[in-house]
Amino acid sequence: MTAPRVLATGISFGESPRWHDGRLWFCDWAGQRLHALALDGTSEVVATVESFPFCIDFLPDGRLLVMHSADQQLLRRETDGTFVTAADLRGISEHPWNEVATDGRGNVFVNNIGFDFAGGEPGPGFIVAVTPEGEIRRVGEGVAFPNGMAVTPDDSTLIVAESYGSCLTAFDIEPDATLSNRRVWASLGDDHPDGICIDADGAVWYADVGAQHCVRVAEGGSVLQTIPLDRGAFSCALGGPDLRQLFIVATVWDPMNIGVGEPTGQVQVVDVEVPGVPRP
Repeated sequence: MTAPRVLATGISFGESPRWHDGRLWFCDWAGQRLHALALDGTSEVVATVESFPFCIDFLPDGRLLVMHSADQQLLRRETDGTFVTAADLRGISEHPWNEVATDGRGNVFVNNIGFDFAGGEPGPGFIVAVTPEGEIRRVGEGVAFPNGMAVTPDDSTLIVAESYGSCLTAFDIEPDATLSNRRVWASLGDDHPDGICIDADGAVWYADVGAQHCVRVAEGGSVLQTIPLDRGAFSCALGGPDLRQLFIVATVWDPMNIGVGEPTGQVQVVDVEVPGVPRP
């Protein structure tokens, strides 16, 4: 395996990468811009999003979703480029909304960290489901700083990174988007998982900010591969023409000076043996 190479620099705080339509889409939280990055390093600013945080995913029909945490609105980008409200989450929580994940039925899962980061007293986070019909329900409770989320290719399981729980947690996804059968998918020792993605063998890659690495683990917690980095790893996504490239958004982490000074955020990429799973 080769060492990661830098594909893009000048990012204030990269998060929520997704491979879609031949490009890596990612959020710059401090820069408040949504980027689409080509493999030659050229980048397009798709939208300005005045929110910290904000995260993205894509529906099965390819339409973009943006969780605008500041306005507590889940936005959907229509085919003409306009944004509409897919779900109004006001009144559910005053704390930040974080990650977004979709399944093949069109259900959308959004998590809330349950406290004010970075200075607030940690509290229990939770997950809501938004169905294609627009119904909004709380479906998962007591999650210790829910961060990255991913749905298995058969749409049967939602895997959630519990950053303050040092584990990956799995839920069965019922047909009505209810979550059941909560269990620890992998205990991660002293690591604190952030963004995650799933590969074709069913293993999970997770990013870790403090440990400055990305790790591939099997269900049960066996470590399969570790990629050391020179700065905090916030999230990762598998993509590229054959889905055998791991894209990592990484930043020098200083929580009291986010977005101050010269940007240290990068998109790094490394070739891997096991490909990702095709998604919208």
